[in-house]
Amino acid sequence: MQAPGFWDDPEKSNQKMRESKQLKDVVETMDGLSGQYEDILTLIEMGYEDNDPAIIPDIEEELTSFKETFENIRIRTLLSGEYDKNNAILKLNAGAGGTESCDWCSMLYRMYTRWVERKGYSLEVIDYLDGDEAGIKSVTFQINGENAYGYLKSEKGVHRLVRISPFNAQGKRQTSFVSLDVMPDIEEDVDVEVKDEDIRIDTYRSSGAGGQHINKTSSAIRITHFPTGIVVTCQNERSQFQNKDKAMQMLKAKLYMLKQEENAEKLSDIRGDVKEIGWGNQIRSYVMQPYTMVKDHRTNEESGNVDAVMDGAIDSFINAYLRWINN
Repeated sequence: MQAPGFWDDPEKSNQKMRESKQLKDVVETMDGLSGQYEDILTLIEMGYEDNDPAIIPDIEEELTSFKETFENIRIRTLLSGEYDKNNAILKLNAGAGGTESCDWCSMLYRMYTRWVERKGYSLEVIDYLDGDEAGIKSVTFQINGENAYGYLKSEKGVHRLVRISPFNAQGKRQTSFVSLDVMPDIEEDVDVEVKDEDIRIDTYRSSGAGGQHINKTSSAIRITHFPTGIVVTCQNERSQFQNKDKAMQMLKAKLYMLKQEENAEKLSDIRGDVKEIGWGNQIRSYVMQPYTMVKDHRTNEESGNVDAVMDGAIDSFINAYLRWINN
């Protein structure tokens, strides 16, 4: 009998195909960058030979495009973490502040949805809980795409909004907080032991804007891990068993990342970025009144165009974080 080959395993086959495509994309990008470099040199030589300053705008346009592509390639080289290439699971939680914080949570969810569209990634909702009056109380969603976790790990923390609240009849400025947790979608079975006596599994009726089976069956799953207080939920799969498997996968990934962060603390003796999220240590502020400014408090990266940021233009903050953390 012939021994099972590599291609007999669909999961390994798909992984190999993805890696092959990623390598092919990198080679094509580098070839394109090399060609663009030659084009710029040719334009410069033409400008000198013809003594024609009218060609300068064309050179500047090509050079700007070249720099952007080069920077994107350079940033990708910084994504060397164990799970940086994986898909990412994000969970937004509205803080204290009622409707105002729930509205801020929905604004951030829209921001990441727009970013996903810009990157050509895909998004699927895992769990969703509406706010009591408006907005979102909490939402867990998975972003699928190359290096999704590597990019989005920079977003973990507390996001702070300052604006004149549309829910405040007196028109006063109000500050709202939303926490964002980010973890990789670890498909393989990670080496994490979860004892039956350490968890409680609850079922409940699905609700909110999730998959097509929402509000039809009591198939949603909530797993509570007593030693750490971690709670994971899933309601978008087709059956209770699938929701349970996905929730357990998320719990194991969360416990694994928690263990990694604890080890990093011991090795580096630096807390800051690896400590547990608290409401007093926001990573980024979004100010809409009396002036407009988005500022990351770790890297000091800023943008005065709040509208663009809320429409998904967050790559400058992601890239600044990757450069900062690697330095």
